[in-house]
Amino acid sequence: MDGGQLAAMRIGELIEKLGGKLVLGSAAVEIAGVNEVKRASTTELVFAEDAETAQEAIESAAGALVLKEGLTFSCEKNPDIAVVEADQPKLWFARAAKLLRPEFKSERIHETAVIGEGAVIGSWATVGAHAVIGKDALIGENSRIDAGAVIGEGVRILSDCHVYPRVVVYPGTFIGNRVIVHAGCVLGADGFGYVRDNASGEYTQFPQQGGLVIEDDVEIGANSTIDRGALGVTRIGRGTKLDNLVHIAHNCEIGENVVIAALTGISGSSTVGNGAVIAGQVGIGDHAHVGEGVILGGQAGVFSGSKVTNDGLKPGTVHWGTPARPLRQVLREQAAVARLARKRKDSQ
Repeated sequence: MDGGQLAAMRIGELIEKLGGKLVLGSAAVEIAGVNEVKRASTTELVFAEDAETAQEAIESAAGALVLKEGLTFSCEKNPDIAVVEADQPKLWFARAAKLLRPEFKSERIHETAVIGEGAVIGSWATVGAHAVIGKDALIGENSRIDAGAVIGEGVRILSDCHVYPRVVVYPGTFIGNRVIVHAGCVLGADGFGYVRDNASGEYTQFPQQGGLVIEDDVEIGANSTIDRGALGVTRIGRGTKLDNLVHIAHNCEIGENVVIAALTGISGSSTVGNGAVIAGQVGIGDHAHVGEGVILGGQAGVFSGSKVTNDGLKPGTVHWGTPARPLRQVLREQAAVARLARKRKDSQ
């Protein structure tokens, strides 16, 4: 567990906040954190989603267990454990972990931080060592700006955000509430947009003067980059989660609750619908559209100007390959090619 002052809670308090039903043990059991079954202590919570892991968890040293309703178990080896039933034990466990997260104590504004003229630092917000807050920027209540981060002039960061070390946020960026930006991210840089002079071959940058909007509850993984709009806005929708090393180019519109895995690149002016899942190393060309709820498998490719949707397909269909198309279709095509190859070999 991370360092800091633990936010211990009784299991009954967690049930009040998260729902669920206590089916064994005392609501007064105090929990200070979460852990995996093999390493859990008497003050930690574990979870189980099937009968086998439930029995293993019951026999561990854990102080509390959350599991799916109806699982059977024997608690002879750990009679003091508190057991909670929930519809989605893993989700309950994750939400409990957030409530139990250590509270970090630090100087409100470190003596080496640089605060620009007209900048506003909200109540209980903190600014770490050698961080720079630009002129007229806003850091909202209870937000945390870590060491070496650079927040540009006029940037707006609302409440309960955490900006990790060495993040750079360019002017023209708006960040909503409860946003997490991990180390090394660059938000709001100029997009890769140039106009070529056909006579000389020289390139002139197309104006990159738009903005970047990061909506509430977004998390951006380490060393990811998101460009500002050229003339308009790049937007990342509420609840979207980006892995490390993701790049999103200018003018893109990423919907709500989208998940994007590492090493994915999305070219300019592309859109991704709500609830889409994009696996690692996916490449999406410019002016492309990935529809609502679409799942793109690892290393899939979406051509510039094309669309990938679930129209006429079953929910949960996985799209794969380049160009991305339903996985079953790809597998049929590969099987057909393999048969042709065998026939050619046999005929030689």
